[in-house]
Amino acid sequence: MKNLRKSLASVALVVLMSWGSVATGQVSLGVTLPGVSIGINLPLYPQLVQVPNYPVYYAPQVQGNYFFYDGSYWVYQGDNWYASSWYDGPWSQVGPQSVPLYVLRIPVRYYRSPPSHFRGWQRDAPPRWGEHWGNDWAQQHRGWDQWDRRAMPRPAPLPVYQRQHGGDRYPRVDEQRELQRRYYRHEPRDEVSPRAPPQAQAPRPGPGQANDPDRGQGRARDNDREQGRDKDRGKQRERDRDDSNEHGKDRKK
Repeated sequence: MKNLRKSLASVALVVLMSWGSVATGQVSLGVTLPGVSIGINLPLYPQLVQVPNYPVYYAPQVQGNYFFYDGSYWVYQGDNWYASSWYDGPWSQVGPQSVPLYVLRIPVRYYRSPPSHFRGWQRDAPPRWGEHWGNDWAQQHRGWDQWDRRAMPRPAPLPVYQRQHGGDRYPRVDEQRELQRRYYRHEPRDEVSPRAPPQAQAPRPGPGQANDPDRGQGRARDNDREQGRDKDRGKQRERDRDDSNEHGKDRKK
């Protein structure tokens, strides 16, 4: 009997601890992609706080690098960036070239789970992405960490309508699109290009041929014009024959 009471007490304690972690927003972070899981689990809409003097929000109670900017949620996990229009995904991986600059400018101190290569970097400055991602990225993004703070854009409104959709009520992808279209009117200022699987390359043009995507359409237009000319020539020949016949009749008379 005593062992049974101890077991019941242990179960009750585990349940209370689990409920407490959800109620206070202490949720684990990771990302679930088709066929890949790096561990996101947000049963409830997270608390989001604006980073002072930045148009970006961070999630102080999420044990991970979780942000919101320009209408999208951003996660930095495993040295990769992921973006989603909903707080618990699905997520798309975004390459370093396409991550918005204001996301990259978030100071180190707001990364709740900073990776090891952040160690020793100034906490009130952005991560050293140029040093981390190499010269090619740095050359293409010169001056990314220098900007006019007086011209900072306003933060996008938070999609608070998503608070009503947690746990079992979390919508499918098609439902997410419809809900966003209905309740969220923000127009993003930065266009994001998620990484896509490589596509088969079109056959290369032969010597002397231009690599023109409109070339096929132009060839079709030329064929149409030629066919039109042939029709006009045929009609003109018919009219000439009719005129010749009329002249022949007049001579007989």
